[in-house]
Amino acid sequence: MDRPGPLAALRTTVDGFAATWLPDAKSWCVALSGGPDSLALTAAAARLRPTTALIVDHGLQPDSDAVAETAREQAGVLGCVAAQVLRVRVGTDGGPEAAARTARYSALDLARDGAPVLLGHTLDDQAETVLLGLGRGSGARSIAGMRPSDPPWYRPLLGVRRHHTHAVCAEAGLSGWDDPHNHDRRFTRVRLRAEVLPLLEDVLGGGVAEALARTAAALREDTEALDGLAHDVQVTAVVNGALNVTAIAELPVALRRRVIRGWLLAGGAAGLTDGQIRAVDALVVDWRGRGAVAVGGGIPRTRLFAERRGALLTLRTEPV
Repeated sequence: MDRPGPLAALRTTVDGFAATWLPDAKSWCVALSGGPDSLALTAAAARLRPTTALIVDHGLQPDSDAVAETAREQAGVLGCVAAQVLRVRVGTDGGPEAAARTARYSALDLARDGAPVLLGHTLDDQAETVLLGLGRGSGARSIAGMRPSDPPWYRPLLGVRRHHTHAVCAEAGLSGWDDPHNHDRRFTRVRLRAEVLPLLEDVLGGGVAEALARTAAALREDTEALDGLAHDVQVTAVVNGALNVTAIAELPVALRRRVIRGWLLAGGAAGLTDGQIRAVDALVVDWRGRGAVAVGGGIPRTRLFAERRGALLTLRTEPV
């Protein structure tokens, strides 16, 4: 029997993903950038469910409107039932990559009209994400990479190599947009893609991207299991917004810090760092009259502090 072509194989992959993660979805959206990965995903998805292409124009390049219009036309050719161009204004918070991502996800969330959104992240993207997490030293949660399912976002291609999406485009006669930013070595992810991963593949004899993706999957399973246990503890250890130190002091450190993290997030913290969580943990296990710990708050012009009062950890805010 002849092997299926790249597009048929990808359609089977997406269909299997949908059976697991989106069995009740009657329709969906695809985030279409015009690049090979999202074009290949759109080509497969549009043959499985009524598909709306959502095309974000970041306005960061002179020809971005033309790129968006080309993607909109390609969506129609591929069988999408609708295609919308979403023009956004990119801020500066967190640097150019983070600011563009924030603007993109916000626009997609507003436009999806309650439908799930398929994203074109591949196994190669996952490997790069794991390396970024390793370099930042931000713990297992960061190294666990991207989730296949993170409603309303879904990533059917996390097990698919980038060369396969290029093969799909070639088979379908699609010309994917080659984003100049993907070759700009000022961006850390580009250097990982162009320099670090090829070097690792050479030194370690290949299979590095797949190994990093497997590592992410294993860590994600462990992290989600521990998060579930921490949530169960948090339900009983938090009373009227205060965290009972006695209820968590003897827990294993990995579980205790997850309880603390969940409590901080529930109390309005944002952008938490490992250092902040460790500092709050010190209020539990090595208090000795330590003062309040500043943690990132999500309310503009305010600062959020965690402090210990007897056997309780409490949160308070101060104006900036």
